Order: sequence, then C-alpha cells, then structure tokens
Amino acid sequence: MSLTHQDVVEHLRRIIDADRIIDDEATLKLASVDHYRKLQTIFDTHTMQLPAAVVMANSTDEVSKILAFADANDVNVVARTGGTATEGGLESGTDRSIVVDGSLMNEIISIDAYNMQATVQCGVPLQLLEDACREQGLTTGHSPQSKPIASMGGLVATRSRGQLSTLYGGIEDMVVGCEVVFAGGAVSRIKNNPRRAAGPDIRHIVIGNEGALCYITEVTVKLFPFMPENNHYLGWTTKEMSKGFDVLRDVMVAGLKPAVARLYDYEDGQLQFSHMANPDEVTIIFTTEGNAGVARATADGIREIIARHPDCKPIDGDLVDTWFNDLVWGPEKVIAESNRIRESRNVNRTTEVSADWTSIQKIYAAVIPRIRAEIAGITMVGGHSSHSYINGTNLYFNYFFDLGDTAPENETEECYLPIISIIVDETLRYGGSIVHHHGMGKARAPWVKDEYGTSYPMLEKLKQVYDPNGVMNMGTIIPNK
Repeated sequence: MSLTHQDVVEHLRRIIDADRIIDDEATLKLASVDHYRKLQTIFDTHTMQLPAAVVMANSTDEVSKILAFADANDVNVVARTGGTATEGGLESGTDRSIVVDGSLMNEIISIDAYNMQATVQCGVPLQLLEDACREQGLTTGHSPQSKPIASMGGLVATRSRGQLSTLYGGIEDMVVGCEVVFAGGAVSRIKNNPRRAAGPDIRHIVIGNEGALCYITEVTVKLFPFMPENNHYLGWTTKEMSKGFDVLRDVMVAGLKPAVARLYDYEDGQLQFSHMANPDEVTIIFTTEGNAGVARATADGIREIIARHPDCKPIDGDLVDTWFNDLVWGPEKVIAESNRIRESRNVNRTTEVSADWTSIQKIYAAVIPRIRAEIAGITMVGGHSSHSYINGTNLYFNYFFDLGDTAPENETEECYLPIISIIVDETLRYGGSIVHHHGMGKARAPWVKDEYGTSYPMLEKLKQVYDPNGVMNMGTIIPNK
C-alpha cells in the first residue's frame, strides 16, 4: 500500500525531531523546483509535484535512517544542501518524495595545514570554508560563481568547476576522500590518500552522482597556498572567436597554467566589460596566481604567445581585476535578477558544453545563428569559453529572451528547452559533451543515451547496483521511464 504524504511525515517523526520536518505549503513549493524552473518561484506560479516534506538531517546516522525508510517504502529522496542547482536536479520527480536537506550538517571538522587538506560536513558553505582557510594563508582553489551560497556536498555531487579551474582543477581534482550513504542506509567511507592504485578510483562513483546514487555527508578536499599579492591580470581583444580559440589553445598546449583563461564574444562581453565598443571584437583574459616566480613566469609566457598573434590588442589589466572581483553571485544578485525578470519579463539563461579544439569552434558557429533564426523573442545570444584544457575547452552560451504571451510557469518547456535542444543537437553532432559543469539534472537527462553512446550500460548498471529500488533522485541523470 502506497504511503500518503501524511503517512510519510508520521513515519519520519519516528526517526528525527518533529521540528526538523517541514511540511508547510510555502516551503514545499520552493522545494519543488530549482533554478531550472526559477520563473515558478519568481512569479509564484508553482505547478510541480510537491514533496511530502523537507527533512533537515543533522548527522550521518539520521541520513542513514531516513534513506533506509525511504528505500523500504518507495519514497523518492532528493538530496539538497545549498540549493543552487540549475538543471532540475532538485525537482521532486514524483508525487511521493522527500527533500533531505543537509544544510544543518555544517561543521568544519578540520583544516590540516600540514597535510594541505580540509574535512567538512556536506552542508558547509564553500565561502565559509574558504574564509576559514584564508585565515591560515590557504585556499580551496575552488571559486564557482555560486561560491557565496553553494555548499560542499552539492558541489561534489554536481561535479562543480570553479573559475580558477585551469590552475587548480575541478572539484573532481580536489576531492581526497568522502563519506556517503546509499539507498537502504549503508554508510561507506573512502579514505583520505593523495593517490591509490588499488583498483578503480571509486571516488568517481560519488563525484557527479547528483544524488542519483548516494547522499554525500562528508568530504575532504585539497588546500593550496593563498598568495593574492602575486596575482597578474592580463587582457587583449582580437577580431573573431576563432582567433581567440587559437590563443587559448596555444597557451594550454604550451603547458602554461593560468588561474583564469577566458574568451568572450562581443555579445557576452558587453555584459562583462566597459571597454567593448567594436562589434567585431572579442575579449581574451587571463589571470595568474600562486608562487611569485611561477605566477610571473606564467604571465610572461602568455605575453610571449600573444606576441605571435599581431591582431591581439592589449586592454588595461585593472579592467580584468575589476571584472574578476564582481564575478560571484550572492543572494543580493539572485534577488536583483528575480526583480528584473519580474518587472521586464525578459529572461536570462545559460547552457554550457565542451569539446575538443576543432569541434568547439564548429559548435559555436552552428549554435548562435540557429538560436537567432529559430527562437522567437531572443534579445541577446552570445557565449564565452571559461575552462580550458590541453585538448579542448568549454562553451558557456548566454542568452536572453522575452516571455511574450508565455505564462511564467510554462517558460521552461516553451522557451528554455527549445534553446537547450538546439545547443545539445549541435554539440552531439560535432562529438562534444552536452554538459560541462552544471550537471545533467532532469533538464538534459533525455539525451543521456546520446551523450554516453555504447558506454551507457555502464552508467545504467551503477544505478541498478547502488539504487536497485530507484528511490534516489528519480529522473536525474537517468530519465524516468
């Protein structure tokens, strides 16, 4: 017999304190969506299935008991900490769901400056950890745009990539060990070591699982020296995106490790920089940091490469410094964005992909004109590359459109998804990856088989083994049947 929402709440009250089980309608509406359907929150027009409750767990033991109950009673579990997801991964997914919120699990367990690692519970905000590390002359090296509000569990679960990734790597390069809870309540701990060759690296079953395989309760991440006095800020303009991609490639192939390596087309650059005056221009920016000699040598190496591209014209490094210091999005920017959308009915969205150096230029050249030609109400479409590697880079498409007669609650299906479909279609056509760092969520799950190809059975078997009853974040990564 299926449990009603009230049945679920009553059972949960036998597991944890009643005051940490929240089931008022206003809270449940907010918990039924993430930024993928942000207009439902902005306009208060919620239409999604509501979870039975938001459960505020405060220990691994509680998470274990909650997941054991959920698995035994076919109750879908949505894992949440900071709540900054953008791809529908926090949607309920079914009419019998609970949100297990780990934000009360917010202890910084240790900052080990000798072994250069920090261990934290899943609900520790990244900004809080970063501030604590900087007091000891250290940094996490992780700086996504959501840093002021994102939490460590969610960053690991979504395979986050920060703005300084070219130097420090993504979250997958930073995680040393972790503790997780699987469906049914089993707790597993992956011990902290700099490297092991004892079989496959099982950290990668956890990193990026988006709550579809397990609930992350604790993580240990690497730390790095924090030496901002050694930073260099560099910038140039050139004539077209293809030239900019060539510069990025040359820097990466040379083995240089800038902290930031970015390329903006004119449309996206206008939103970022005050110097953008010529529609034929694109902007290339770099920052370097770390050890003084290495940071200086990296900056010098970039200048040497730029000198081989005579079309590149320098811009004031102070502009890059100002831009970089305004990149992160705290609550005040989220509120301002919501107010702007509510008043103007003009919506801004983003979609990020990745590919090798040859394919990324083809994807960019194919996507931009298709969106302009096929999507009604587009007021701006542009893009930038923000995370580069020796063998390729990413593209972060940025676009605005007017709602017109579309009801806010229908914006995702009628306006947003058609644009995502174009981007995904062209990315798959040229062999790229349809997600670079936001996660699949439920938004891009319909294309998971196309993304994985013949490796899809490997992913599917992980789901079957670690979540045999399908109660972990139903519809995320692997779509509902």
